[in-house]
Formats: sequence, structure tokens, C-alpha cells
Amino acid sequence: MCHFSDNFARSIFELMDQRIIKFFKKHHVFTLATCCDGQPWCSSMFYAFIEEDATLLFTSDPATRHVMEATQNQRVAGAIALETEVIGLIRGVQFSGVMLEPSTPEAKKKARRAYLKRFPYAVLNASPLWILALHQVKFTDNALGFGKKLRWSKESGEEGS
Repeated sequence: MCHFSDNFARSIFELMDQRIIKFFKKHHVFTLATCCDGQPWCSSMFYAFIEEDATLLFTSDPATRHVMEATQNQRVAGAIALETEVIGLIRGVQFSGVMLEPSTPEAKKKARRAYLKRFPYAVLNASPLWILALHQVKFTDNALGFGKKLRWSKESGEEGS
């Protein structure tokens, strides 16, 4: 199981291409995909990206379909895409990982601090924080060449195109 402040994740994550990191940092909404009993579901989420832990943080009510499904099947996927009709400007990420609650009081405090730094108005939101620990990322950036893909995997720590 992935831990929020895992040193292994830090050493592996440093190998992720800086263009992928920059893309995650620049944006703030992702689509979360869950699946339970063979039935897929998607939800849009505001997120804060935590570079050193290879995670996305977001809030959501435990009674939502996506949270209930993720508590049954922690393996989730997601995407962030720019909406453009200009082929050369197409950019986006697709990723998979596991969805977790912060496991310790320290992890909860760290997650809350990071999320509120990105979204100060969320101090009014009582919904719990969730962590999406990234395991695989595929970044498409047509500015690098048509269909150019950069990949990262936590398991191997490798990048590729």
C-alpha cells in the first residue's frame, strides 16, 4: 500500500519528466474514473498535486458514488485534457493509481495543508480529503511532435516515449 510521505515514492518520482510535473501543477481539475461490479463511473474533481509524493489530493463526500466505489475497488484512473481544436496544441495526461484516505494524523494534516494552499476557500468544505497515489502516467503533448507521449511508472521508475 502506498504511504503519503513514502521516501520510496519520492526517489522514484524524481525520475518523472518535468514536463509532466509542470502539466499537473498548471491544472486543477481532473476526471476520476472508478469501476465497481463491472459498472464504470466518472466524476470531475478539483485537485492539488503533491510532487514529492506523486499524488493528487481532492475532497469528496463519502456518500458519493465514486467514493463508495473506490472503497470497494481502490484501483482508479483519471485524465486531464486541454480542450482545443488546434491539433498542435493537444496536451493531456491519463493516469492510474489507488485512491486512499490519509492513513495517519500527520498525513491528514499534510494533505489538508497542501489542499488549502491550492484552494484557500476550501476551508469551508467539511468533506474529507482523499489521495490518489499515481502508479502510471501517460502524457501526450503534440507540441513535442504529433502524438508524442511521455510515460512514467512508479513500479519501474522509468520514463519512455
